[in-house]
Amino acid sequence: MTLPSPWRADFPAFSAFDEDGITYLDTAATAQKPKAVLDAITAYYARGAANVHRAQHRPGERATQAYEAVRDKVGHWLGASSSKEIVFTRGTTEGLNLLAYGLEHHFKPGDEIAISALEHHANLLPWQQLAKRRDLKLVVLPLTPSGQVDLNSASELIGPCTRLVAISQLSNVLGTWQPLAELSRLAHDQDAWFVVDGAQGVVHGRHNPKDLGADFYVFSGHKLYAPEAIGILWGHADALAALAPWQFGGEMVRNADYQQAEFHAAPMGFEAGTPPVGAAIGLGAALDWLSAQDESSIFGHEQALCVKLQAGLAARDGVRVLGEPQIALASVVVDGIHVADLSHMLGEQGIAVRAGNHCAMPLFKRLGEAGSLRISLGLYSDSTDLERFFMALDNALELLR
Repeated sequence: MTLPSPWRADFPAFSAFDEDGITYLDTAATAQKPKAVLDAITAYYARGAANVHRAQHRPGERATQAYEAVRDKVGHWLGASSSKEIVFTRGTTEGLNLLAYGLEHHFKPGDEIAISALEHHANLLPWQQLAKRRDLKLVVLPLTPSGQVDLNSASELIGPCTRLVAISQLSNVLGTWQPLAELSRLAHDQDAWFVVDGAQGVVHGRHNPKDLGADFYVFSGHKLYAPEAIGILWGHADALAALAPWQFGGEMVRNADYQQAEFHAAPMGFEAGTPPVGAAIGLGAALDWLSAQDESSIFGHEQALCVKLQAGLAARDGVRVLGEPQIALASVVVDGIHVADLSHMLGEQGIAVRAGNHCAMPLFKRLGEAGSLRISLGLYSDSTDLERFFMALDNALELLR
């Protein structure tokens, strides 16, 4: 069955890929950008870049208005009660580090932080290092064979000492949605914060963090068809009020003397320094573009491609899919073939996929695998991409076996 993408023409990169003979199947790492985003960034810089807030000149006022308009757009996209719940960051990694440092003063020795066994390093290392600094216990929630957090085990491991639970919405390795509502209830029953890493999940559908039961929700723009170096931390008012500033400098200070200072509340109190204004404007353009598309059509297209991808993988001897992917990506290993060799052979044929541990080393250790080949899709992917991939895969398997 042919599955063309009606959105592909909006992404100039694919004309360049076609000229270079590239088939792009690495969207989980970073997404391509629609023309609307490129135009918005170019227009901002072409009219004159300026720093935001406090400026008494027209370029500064214009930049501030555009920047703060994006905060409103993100708030609307996430169903926030107020744009004050939206903190700009440089990405998911910075947002999670902000939380680990900003909440640190609430922890005491013996408290526990729970994460899952599938976490990306960005949602592991900040909590691991916080546990080391404060003499806490880092609890790892095991997975079911399908690749979801085991709720029976979680109900036993999340207990009276748990102060925070941090879980990825969608696994960047296994492609599995996690049972956030159930995990949120377990966390909140213990009066623990519930943090959701939405880096992968935010791309597929509209998600209201409050409906997920989150206290904090983080994501990166570059996976949501926006530029790099822009991300979002959402938190409800009470959760944000619990945070202490973690970076200090311009913008975030209310009053300063040589020996002491007072700081703004969220969001300004967590946005030290010159922000990525152009990237933020690009994120706003990406949300405008996405809002103009039919969400159900995108979901149906991505689901159909996922089914086609898994069927093709299942038809090839010795190719094993890790977990039970539900949308957009699949990670595979091939018996008797090193993943780096396979990736190299595919790359020589113009297939852009990712090989390795995908910033989830502990997960691969638990799985007993050195790494995997990850094929990941976006709304611009189509069945022709998969046909090229499978042709190249067959060629590579024939040569490597």
